[in-house]
Amino acid sequence: MTLKKHILLTSAATALALTSFAASAETLRFWTTEEQPDRLAKQEEMAKAFEEKTGVAVEVIPVTESDLGTRATAAYAAGDLPDVIYHPLQYALPWAEAGILDTDAATDVIEDLGPETFASGALSMAAMDDGYASVPANGWTQMIVYRKDLFDAAGLEAPTSFAAVEAALEKLHNPPEMYGFVAATKVDEAFMSQVLEHVFLANGVSPVDENGFAPLDEKKTTEVLDFYKAIANASPPGDLYWDQSRTLYFSGNAAMIIWSPFILDELAGLRDSAPPTINDDPTSGELASKTGIVTTFSGPSNPDGAAYANINYFGITTDASIDEAEDFVAFSMDEGYLQTLSIAPEGMFPTRRGTAEDPEAFGKAWAELPVGVDRKAPLGDLYAQEMINEIVAGLDVAQRWGVKEGQLALASKMVNSQVINRVVREYIDGDIDAATAVAEMNAELSAIE
Repeated sequence: MTLKKHILLTSAATALALTSFAASAETLRFWTTEEQPDRLAKQEEMAKAFEEKTGVAVEVIPVTESDLGTRATAAYAAGDLPDVIYHPLQYALPWAEAGILDTDAATDVIEDLGPETFASGALSMAAMDDGYASVPANGWTQMIVYRKDLFDAAGLEAPTSFAAVEAALEKLHNPPEMYGFVAATKVDEAFMSQVLEHVFLANGVSPVDENGFAPLDEKKTTEVLDFYKAIANASPPGDLYWDQSRTLYFSGNAAMIIWSPFILDELAGLRDSAPPTINDDPTSGELASKTGIVTTFSGPSNPDGAAYANINYFGITTDASIDEAEDFVAFSMDEGYLQTLSIAPEGMFPTRRGTAEDPEAFGKAWAELPVGVDRKAPLGDLYAQEMINEIVAGLDVAQRWGVKEGQLALASKMVNSQVINRVVREYIDGDIDAATAVAEMNAELSAIE
């Protein structure tokens, strides 16, 4: 790695600078939000491997995710940032703009490893005019989980689009034995917010642009509303969220649900606290063998589709020992990458697929990492290769409201307001028509700053 800034110093100043640099580089400080004991232990193992290779020690410091923003801001003001921060998507661009992250350093790492070896969607979320804010470490994409056996038997296409889902509802919805879908309808649950953003993204609808609030397009939004009403009508009555959707799918009474990949180990009978109940054996992999997933989902106005994603990044700070920090992040994304992913493989898809020499190396190796809690098995043993490929491919088209427009903070406030949840619920309950729903959302979202 090379430093990009060359500073002329007097000989005395040079000696002082070298002394300070040597002291700061003795131990790198690494903040991580993966603070559970077993996850910390794996990160400490990786840090030890890096020290054995380079002679540079790494102190792994757990930070609660909800405290990360305020701690980073305070450390920046005090000139006492750690060298590297493992952080979620929402901090990448704002921290770069605030001067907390050294974007030249992150760009150096990505260019040295090869941008072509990273998932394009994960990279684009951290892209800036002249490089990258942070290095994509791992991520997950929200999924449509569906009964592939029932789809195959009925001659149905995979539910990759609004139209394909609606076609499946026509054939498979037969309550109470089989609900076509279990849609999120509980307005005050973040789960409904996530599912709705996924569906809006699929049809190319966003409430923000580069200038801030952007009025929702009435035609595209009406298509979203009509689709959501269709899946809600094929769901059980009541206020539904992740709990009912998982329970009904696990009991064999739902053809489709939307969920995060953290369902994958439970689906295969590896977690006693959430067993599949489709048969009498709570450890059975039967339901997993009958399941398919879709990550890239499309609506009629956005045929290319999108995937709702949550990405985590390695950020190198402006207070870092730059060369050593770059080396540590590069190690974490190369020789130590499988250790990074092994923290929770079912929710940490590889944002770096492989190397220039072996473009699929990390994707293949990740599928062999054990998942589960009470029992362990590799995802590659539980699910077909085409499903593994689909899981990883979602990161190429990963999106979130406000990221590419530089308005993630505003979009997050809009999501957290639950305005969209409430108005969509009014529409699917038949209290208002589509035009009124769009007008209500636009009026309330425009007032959020």
